[in-house]
Amino acid sequence: MPSFSNVFDEIAALMAIASLAGALALWLRQPLIMAFIAVGILAGSAGLDWVSASEQVNLFAELGITLLLFVVGLKLDPQEIRAVGPVAIVAGLGQISLTGSLGYLIALATGLSGVAALYVAVALTFSSTIIVVKLLSDKREIDALHGRIALGVLIVQDIAVVLVMIGLSAFGGEAQHASLGQAVLMFMVKGAAVLLTVGLSARYLLPRLLHSLARSPELLILFAIAWAITLASLGEALGFSKEVGAFLAGVALASTPYRATLGARLVGLRDFLLLFFFLDLGVHVDIGHLGTQLGPAVVFSVFVLLGKPLMVMTLVGAMGYRKHTAAHTSLALSQISEFSLILGTLGVSLGHISEDVMGLITLIGLITIGLSTYLIIYTSAIYQRLSPWLTLFERKIPKREEALRDAATVEPRKADVILFGLGRYGGCILQDLRQYGLVVLGVDFDPVLVNYWRQQGLWTFYGDVEDPEFTAALPLSQAQWVVSTIPGRNIGLTLLHSLKHHSFKGGVALTCHTLQDVDLLQHEGADLVLLPFRDAAQEAARMLAAQTNL
Repeated sequence: MPSFSNVFDEIAALMAIASLAGALALWLRQPLIMAFIAVGILAGSAGLDWVSASEQVNLFAELGITLLLFVVGLKLDPQEIRAVGPVAIVAGLGQISLTGSLGYLIALATGLSGVAALYVAVALTFSSTIIVVKLLSDKREIDALHGRIALGVLIVQDIAVVLVMIGLSAFGGEAQHASLGQAVLMFMVKGAAVLLTVGLSARYLLPRLLHSLARSPELLILFAIAWAITLASLGEALGFSKEVGAFLAGVALASTPYRATLGARLVGLRDFLLLFFFLDLGVHVDIGHLGTQLGPAVVFSVFVLLGKPLMVMTLVGAMGYRKHTAAHTSLALSQISEFSLILGTLGVSLGHISEDVMGLITLIGLITIGLSTYLIIYTSAIYQRLSPWLTLFERKIPKREEALRDAATVEPRKADVILFGLGRYGGCILQDLRQYGLVVLGVDFDPVLVNYWRQQGLWTFYGDVEDPEFTAALPLSQAQWVVSTIPGRNIGLTLLHSLKHHSFKGGVALTCHTLQDVDLLQHEGADLVLLPFRDAAQEAARMLAAQTNL
C-alpha cells in the first residue's frame, strides 16, 4: 500500500489516475462513468487497497449528489412539472408494482428466502437519478419531453424509496406496528411542513433576497450552494434524504429569474464533485461477495435491462404518448439505483438479509448501471433499429403528445422553411426569417420552448429531429428549406437520411462546430452547413473593418 503524507496527496493521486482513465475511456469511445468506477475498484479494498481517505472521498461524493439534485431542481419550474405529472405518476407507480411483483417471483425461483426475495425485488424497482440525469444532461435531453417524463418517474421512485426505508426502519424496532404507524404519520406531518416552508420561502422570501444578492455574482453562487446544502442537511435530519432536500432547494429557486445563471455556473463544480461519487462507488465494492452471485445477478440484470423498459414503454404508450417518446423514456430507466444499494445496506444493518444478498444487489447494480449507460448514449441508434416493432406499444392516436401539435389544425399548411431547434441561435434565425416575409415552421423537442414561441404567434410543432416518423408528419412537399440549428454530426446525418427517405426536394442546412464535420455533412448531401461561431466571427470582423479607417 503506497504511503501518502496527507489526505491531500491521496486525493491528488486519485484524481490523477481518474484523469488518465478518463482519457483512455474517451479514446476508446466509452463513458467516463464506468472509468471512474473502475478506478475506485482498483484503488479500493478489492484492488490495491491504498485508499485510506474514504471519509473525505465520501464527503465529496455527497456534496456532488447534493449539487446534482439541486441543479435538477433548478430546471423544474412547478408550472412545468404539472405537464408530465399524470404520466409520471402512472408510469412510476405502475412500473414499481410490476417490477416488484415479477422480481419477487423470480427471486423466489432462484432460491432466495421470502425476506431476501422481497429486498431484491424492491431494489430492482428503482432507477438511478444520478446516472439518468447526468447522461441526459450531457446529451442535452433533460428538457426534452422524454427527459421530463423520465425525471418525473424518478421523482416518484425517490419518494417511494424514502417511504420503503421508513417502513423497514420501523419494522426493525420492537413495537413494529406502532412504530410503523408513527413513522408514516410523522413522515406526512414533516413532509407537509417542509413543503409549506419551502413554498412560502419561494413565494415571499427568496425572490427579494436573490435580487439583493445578485449585485455580487460570487455572493449569489455562494448563497445558492449554502441553500442547497442546508436544505439537504435539513431533509436528512427530518428523516427524508439529502437528495430530497437538495432537490426541493432547487425547485424553490426554479421560478426565479436567476435559475439559468445559477445552473450554468454550478455545472462545473457539480461534475467535479460527482467524480468522487463514482470513485466512492467503486471503492466500496466487495469482490468477495460478488463471485458467488454471478449467475443470479445475470438473470436479474437481464430482467432489469429488458423487462423494466418494456413495462415503462407500455405504460407511457397507454397514457397517449408516441413510441418515440415511450422508447427514449424507458431506455433511460433500465438500471437499478444507488438507493437500491442503500436499501440493501439498511437490510444488512437490521439483520433482514445477509452479506451475500447485499453482494447480489451490488453486482446487479454494477451490471445494469454499466450496460444501461450505453443504452442511454445510443438510444437514438437503438430506436431506429427497433422502431418497426415498437408500434405495438403506441396507441392508434397518441392524444397527449398530439396535443402538443394542436396548432397545426388552425395554422396554414404551407411553410417556406422548416426550422429544427428554437433555442437562442435558432430563435434568432426564426425571427429574422420572418422579417424577410418567409413562413417558418419551428420545431423543438422542449415543450416549454414550443409553447413559448407559440404564444409569440409563431407556427411551432413539438418534435425530435432524430425521430424519423415525425419527419413524415411535416409539410415537406411545399418547403424550400429544412434547417437544423442543433449542432452535431450524428443529428445532421440522421436528418439527411430521413429527408432522403421521404424524397424531400428542397435545400437542407445543418449546423456543426468543426470543419471536419462540414466536409462530412456536405459529402452526405447538405446544401449549406452553418458554423455559428465562425459565421459570427466573420460578420463581426466585417463590421469592424467597415468602421475602421485604413
